[in-house]
Amino acid sequence: MITLLCTSWMLIMSNAQAVELLDKVAVVVNQGVVLENEIQDLMAELKQQASRSGQELPSDKALRVQVTERLIVNELQQQFAQRIGLEVSDAQVQQAVQEIALKQETTIENLRQQVIYSGGNYESYLEKVRQELTANEVRRAMVSRRIYVSPQEIDGLVTLLKERGQKNEEYHLGHILIGLPSDATASEIESSQNRAEKVIELLNDGSDFKKVAIGSSAGAKALDGGDLGWMNVNEMPTLFAEAVTDQSKNSVIGPIRSGAGFHILKIIDIRGRETVEVSEVNARHILVKPSIIVSDEKAKNTLTQYLKDVKAGNEEFADLAKQHSEDPGSAAKGGELGWADPSMYVPEFKDALAELEPGEYSQPFKTAHGWHIVQLIDRRIQDATDSAYEDNAYRMLFNRKFNEEAEAWVREIRDQAYIEILGDNN
Repeated sequence: MITLLCTSWMLIMSNAQAVELLDKVAVVVNQGVVLENEIQDLMAELKQQASRSGQELPSDKALRVQVTERLIVNELQQQFAQRIGLEVSDAQVQQAVQEIALKQETTIENLRQQVIYSGGNYESYLEKVRQELTANEVRRAMVSRRIYVSPQEIDGLVTLLKERGQKNEEYHLGHILIGLPSDATASEIESSQNRAEKVIELLNDGSDFKKVAIGSSAGAKALDGGDLGWMNVNEMPTLFAEAVTDQSKNSVIGPIRSGAGFHILKIIDIRGRETVEVSEVNARHILVKPSIIVSDEKAKNTLTQYLKDVKAGNEEFADLAKQHSEDPGSAAKGGELGWADPSMYVPEFKDALAELEPGEYSQPFKTAHGWHIVQLIDRRIQDATDSAYEDNAYRMLFNRKFNEEAEAWVREIRDQAYIEILGDNN
């Protein structure tokens, strides 16, 4: 009996030690931590993705460095969000998951099954989505306030766009950053520059750009293989825009020095941007929000009755919207939303409008905001106007400055943080 108990106790202790080893603290980040199992999980996920896409990854040691850095930055952003009281609701998480499912041309249930089938936990998956939304929101909130786009900048870019007829080229860029500390010494600068030049040699000798980026880049997109996606020159950081001008596809450019370090760019592809006509809709809606008092069923039934009254001629849609709609921005205008690109609406709202002809009403439907009925007033094809030029110019300038400031903000919160990498992570 004693032997059996001893054996059982040894097994329990062995299992406990295994769990402790997996759940041990790998990095201390201010008052928070990054756990060993978080690092291992993300490494395993990246390896699975690489296996499916045929992408070669760097050594486990190099991959671990990149994964650890991403998790440190994520932890810092989550802490910052908590500090300013920023929270992502369950409805926002579900909306994001719905959009992920739509992009993959599947359902939420199928997506859940895919996560489980691949060995994951769906609740953990939802938490990852929540953290990503939180990081995006806190970055947008903190960086946007640092950006000012002057009327003079907009006017200058509008003039340029009109001269070019908006036939601007877009570049699909790869990016590698050999980083520098904010107070770098002369020897650190020289060392980083030498590393950047060696990276360029590797790339010119045919090394895979994504693999090199994952293994050596300190940029925000390192674990995505340094892929910055498609950008117009007016949306890029100024240094990048000047560097890619007149360059050809597959060109490797750099090293380009900035305060962050030495940048290396690869032009993966180039395409022309042609002027397109914008399809706009004018619609009006009534919104009823579920609450402790108003259930989903009651909200839906209320809107169903409103719809019957309108169709029977007993009520005017605009009057009902003014009296009952819980969208304060449109209620005062009889529910009218004005002319807009339908893509600006949440997917359910956009889909409801897509099925309507002018004058028709939708059946009640639900979005993250609540229950709606909507009437499509009219559609139009809108040519580019001065207002559209200005909006486009502002967006380009804002995106350019946002990309620059976001990188600087992340560096700042990391430089100001207490970070201790423990054990084998050093």
